[in-house]
Amino acid sequence: MAKTRPDRQPMPEQPHDVRARNFDEVALGYDEETAVTEASRCLGCKTKPCVSGCPVEIDIPGFVARIRERDIAGAISILKESNCLPAICGRVCPQEVQCEERCVLAKKGESVAVGRLERFAADWEAKQDSSAGVQKAQPTGKRAAVIGSGPGGLTVAAELARRGHAVTIFEALHMPGGVLAYGIPEFRLPKAIVEREVEFVKSLGVDVLTDVVVGRTLTIDEIFGQGYDAVFVGVGAGLPSFLGIPGENLLHVYSANEYLTRANLMKAYLDQYDTPITSGGTVIVVGGGNVAMDSARTALRMGAEEVRLVYRRSRTEMPARAEEVIHAEEEGIVLDLLTNPVQVLGDDEMRVRGIECIRMELGAPDDSGRRRPVPIAGSEFQIEANTVVIAIGNKANPLLTKVTPGMDTNKWGYIITDPETGRTTREGVYAGGDIVTGAATVILAMGAGLRCARAMHEYMIST
Repeated sequence: MAKTRPDRQPMPEQPHDVRARNFDEVALGYDEETAVTEASRCLGCKTKPCVSGCPVEIDIPGFVARIRERDIAGAISILKESNCLPAICGRVCPQEVQCEERCVLAKKGESVAVGRLERFAADWEAKQDSSAGVQKAQPTGKRAAVIGSGPGGLTVAAELARRGHAVTIFEALHMPGGVLAYGIPEFRLPKAIVEREVEFVKSLGVDVLTDVVVGRTLTIDEIFGQGYDAVFVGVGAGLPSFLGIPGENLLHVYSANEYLTRANLMKAYLDQYDTPITSGGTVIVVGGGNVAMDSARTALRMGAEEVRLVYRRSRTEMPARAEEVIHAEEEGIVLDLLTNPVQVLGDDEMRVRGIECIRMELGAPDDSGRRRPVPIAGSEFQIEANTVVIAIGNKANPLLTKVTPGMDTNKWGYIITDPETGRTTREGVYAGGDIVTGAATVILAMGAGLRCARAMHEYMIST
């Protein structure tokens, strides 16, 4: 009789009625026995289809096999050969549409929980109060500058440091981590974990300079003038988008960027910080992506009595991870689907009092492949609210690009690069992540960083 494989192991979580009012991490992580059981489900395929779905090319069967053998130190060593941020990726990477989607087991059941195992190995390492050693090449005498300390920038910095180059990261904010620090809430990605992963990158010899706004504090030309041989631009797409409807200039209307930055980086979620942010009453979040979910779930934990998420398409078209939508609903967030705001309503003191919306129906697919939302005439209605958060995406910030001669951008302001190398039209300058692709995922930015680091290494050793 064939051996029966165990079912996919569920992730332990805080009860939804408890977690909805605290900022502690929702997912609690596997213990060793659960991780070993989950790892035993892996078939160890020789063709490794899961690896082809990983933007940073982790040897997934290799590290999973080490967990199955209870060699957790070996597992983390394999992970860190390709990924300098395993504790982060294990929490926020959309494995379900990447490596796990290509798992052979997914064809007839549930895939191996690759992300949960990655998180387990990284958290195990943290509990040992030590870090897996990484081999470094001999110093090359070359210097690289990395602009931005988000996931792409950290990946480039770590990879180039491993290859023997001297690396300096220039970060505009007072804390490194980019979107990992200011964008993703504590209950999904604790900041202590971000700090720990940054410390690992620094342990490779990388210098991190904060409060340096490249484009204002100094330019790329000036960076080259300081003796750097190559530059990576990983500044993200931090310019918020708005709906362009009446009332968006009212008090207590936030972009998701501002709202989450105040809550996360400026620590409004902690009582001892007096960061200005609106809380209480009814909060409306407009959007259907992961940032919208983060904003809505943050508002609930900040003390909102009710949170409503307004999205113009149906649940099927929502770009947010299914897990995030489920968590939001479990916590009591109301989804107003097939609904589109037409104006923000204010009182005599220019404060938000609600929004006016119109019902939508789905028509033919648009350029995104999703069915286009079409307004239903005469279906307007109002929702009362104290706060409105607009979470419909970001655009390229021109602060750096407009002062960098020779570096071309497209009509939307994103930097034009060679897709294989990240090389820009400016000699010695490479770019990757959201400033090239538009808003995407942490792991895709890391994949771009890996490709750029390889190309920058070849460029520097040949010049």
